[in-house]
Amino acid sequence: MRLSINGETRELDAAANTVSALLSTLDLDARKIAIELNREIVPRSAYPQTALKDGDAIEIVHFIGGGNAPMAPLDDDTFEVAGQRFRSRLLVGTGKYKDFEQTRLALEASGAEIITVAVRRVNVTDRNQPMLVDYVDPKKYTYLPNTAGCFTAEDALRTLRLAREAGGWKLVKLEVLGDQKTLYPDMEQTLAATKILVKEGFDVMVYCADDPIAARKLEDLGACAIMPLAAPIGSGLGIQNPVNIRIIKENAKVPVLVDAGVGTASDAAIAMELGCDGVLMNTAIAEAKDPVRMARAMRLAIEAGRLAYRAGRMPKRRYADPSSPLAGLI
Repeated sequence: MRLSINGETRELDAAANTVSALLSTLDLDARKIAIELNREIVPRSAYPQTALKDGDAIEIVHFIGGGNAPMAPLDDDTFEVAGQRFRSRLLVGTGKYKDFEQTRLALEASGAEIITVAVRRVNVTDRNQPMLVDYVDPKKYTYLPNTAGCFTAEDALRTLRLAREAGGWKLVKLEVLGDQKTLYPDMEQTLAATKILVKEGFDVMVYCADDPIAARKLEDLGACAIMPLAAPIGSGLGIQNPVNIRIIKENAKVPVLVDAGVGTASDAAIAMELGCDGVLMNTAIAEAKDPVRMARAMRLAIEAGRLAYRAGRMPKRRYADPSSPLAGLI
């Protein structure tokens, strides 16, 4: 029997005539994957009775990277997204690390509770390849499947439907990119995908332009969190438009988290001082010379920035104002 598996044609014994039999032949653990048969997701409960025939196209995907309990906050300063409450306001991506062990150590140092994961094809040829779930326990962290690399609403929808099948998560991060060079969001496609995902019961956190009008439209469609970019993805340029970020936050009734462009700890602190509910980052940690140390630095920066915001900064003045009283000078 000839099947197309993850884009490659393979000749398999006729005995592999159901999804369960195929997984057994490929030595894959059904608990760690999701399967799409001819562009239709196969529920895990249906694997034994789902027949395969010559010419079928099958996609087998899992989560990739694309600890210690989080440090307790000074008080009960938590934030809520889609009915779930979190202590850590630092969200961390799992890509670009040298290996899964470094990923694990950086996540522990960051104190993050929510981590983004990409959905990619399973390597059915080399079963010795490790999987992210072998190093980062989805029972310990909230996996946030994202649509990194999707340039159309259709691709994003397909990806997140598979993600829900693979792990049962309905809290997802949507990003629909406009072009390869800037990786800026295509807001027309993003809005279209958001509308469909919300209708299908997903809780959608949305990567978007730093545009207050677009942010309002996403919230009106039912997005559970707005995630404006600080700067282009992976650029490390920091917050380029703090005015718009502040306006988005002031007008939003859902959490606002800065997403993309953070380069170092001071960038994260600035985002929090603007009043943002959190910051999502990946490259700033993974591409640091010492990712584990940088993860801890980001953790502390988020906490410091949040505390400064809650404390309320002093007003800015055009001229000096002495700290010591002038009365009684010698």
